[in-house]
Amino acid sequence: MDDARLAARGPDAAEPEAEITLAFENNRYASLVFGLYDQNLAKIERRLRVASFANGNHVTLKGKAESCEHARRVLEALYERVSIGQTIAPGDVDGAIEETARQRSLFPDAESGRGAFEQLLTRRRGPVRARNAAQDQYLRALKRYELVFAEGPAGTGKTWLAVGHAVQLMEQGAVERLILSRPAVEAGERLGFLPGDMREKVDPYLRPIYDALHDFMDARMIERGMQTGLIEVAPLAFMRGRTLARACILLDEAQNATSMQMKMFLTRLGEGSRMVVTGDPSQTDLPPGQKSGLVEAVSLLADLDVVGRVKFSEGDVVRHDLVRQIVGAYERAERAKRRPRGEA
Repeated sequence: MDDARLAARGPDAAEPEAEITLAFENNRYASLVFGLYDQNLAKIERRLRVASFANGNHVTLKGKAESCEHARRVLEALYERVSIGQTIAPGDVDGAIEETARQRSLFPDAESGRGAFEQLLTRRRGPVRARNAAQDQYLRALKRYELVFAEGPAGTGKTWLAVGHAVQLMEQGAVERLILSRPAVEAGERLGFLPGDMREKVDPYLRPIYDALHDFMDARMIERGMQTGLIEVAPLAFMRGRTLARACILLDEAQNATSMQMKMFLTRLGEGSRMVVTGDPSQTDLPPGQKSGLVEAVSLLADLDVVGRVKFSEGDVVRHDLVRQIVGAYERAERAKRRPRGEA
């Protein structure tokens, strides 16, 4: 092909095409890697822009040489995962794509140190590996700092990973109990009209934390822990007047905490304790004109190098591809509102 025709096809035309065939030893493991109706392969095709053709325990990849090589590393990483008994969810495919991309980098960032993503270990869940660079930074911050702020949209794993980290600390004996809290439904926390005792009143608002806890601990251990005080799930208002030593304390949905509530909560930190504060500043339920305690705290403590801060974005959503697109649509609409009138 002459240079003129090559230029007409665009700059990508010069990139070499490649074809790679992989043969996995175990047919059952290979089918788990490919996914039900080859859905994992389809995701790899969309993300890396390659074509894949599966036949039994063989798969052929076609496309640009670099993309095919990346897809090969992803499939091999997924095969290694299933071969040691781990399952593969759609988010794990995204995680493998992100992780193998960074392992390939000649200059990994100083924060990450190594190419491999950080992971946490719990008895019930086993090893849980970060699925993207933001989650990796988050897990590293949880291990390094006594106080960590995590901001970002729903579906990025802020609460789930924090609960998993808290369970890991308790299983390792680093802390003696878990205290999980969130503002109950509204900043005023007016729960008196609800029927039942205090636990029945607040349970519906703390359900997301319970769900995460059940992912990492056996139900009987959770119930026993709550009866003995090793695990406490309580609304934010009940933190007042306490000093919490040798505990891992998580405040979820912190964007709904007022400035006074946030100050009260942060000053509960006692000897040998860890504290994690998570929230999405774009979803505050506080009355108009009232500043979020999360936003204020992050701003006030920004210069303290002993405090960790991780900010998740739309691209870090791991819940579902559609959730990522929904979050992106809302963020674009919000940016359009803030744009000065007449600006393109």
